[in-house]
Amino acid sequence: MSRPEAVPPTQPMAGATGDGGAAEAPIKLLIVDDHPVVRDGLSAMFARDPEFEVLGEAADGAEAVRLALALAPDVILMDLRMPGMDGLTAITELGKQGSAARVLVLTTYDTDSHVLPAIEAGATGYLLKDAPRAELLRAVRAAARGEAVLSPSVATRLMSRFRAPSGAGPLSHRELEVLELVAGGTTNREATVKTHLLNIYAKLGVSDRAAAVGEAFNRGLLTPDTPERP
Repeated sequence: MSRPEAVPPTQPMAGATGDGGAAEAPIKLLIVDDHPVVRDGLSAMFARDPEFEVLGEAADGAEAVRLALALAPDVILMDLRMPGMDGLTAITELGKQGSAARVLVLTTYDTDSHVLPAIEAGATGYLLKDAPRAELLRAVRAAARGEAVLSPSVATRLMSRFRAPSGAGPLSHRELEVLELVAGGTTNREATVKTHLLNIYAKLGVSDRAAAVGEAFNRGLLTPDTPERP
């Protein structure tokens, strides 16, 4: 009677976990910031967690676009203010190039003039650099899933933008004139418009001159061909 052949021990399949479930691939990251210390710190933080893989770093928007197209990261941590091509331009260019990467803005600025253009350009999320480590990790995971991520202060700012202040109405003819002057570079002193500007800020839901001009263009109150007043 022939002896039964020995059955070799079952080998785990490649990419499988010990409990039989398939191991998830790490979230691939590209870190974009013009400060080497910031890039190094972020890279070291994510490198400590096997859930993430840092594919590369970029010091400006142009390098970010080049690396994103070459490396195909899942998530790009993008600063906004950088020499050369800034973060906003890079986000816009990535969209034009058909990049599938999710862009999570990580910056120190949370004004309307920074937040709204970044989101409109295609950013998946917007965080501030003082965010705790745990919050940043959660945000990257959410961005990789395609979920919108906003820091609390940015979310509050966006909410207030869509809530008209009590008693706010359309801009008066004089307030529109003031906006045209401000858009043309006139100072508060030259135009004697400080009080008018405060009213404009309240009606547009903004807090500074640049944001007021930007919002006026967004709403069509000002146009690129608006004539400058003497």
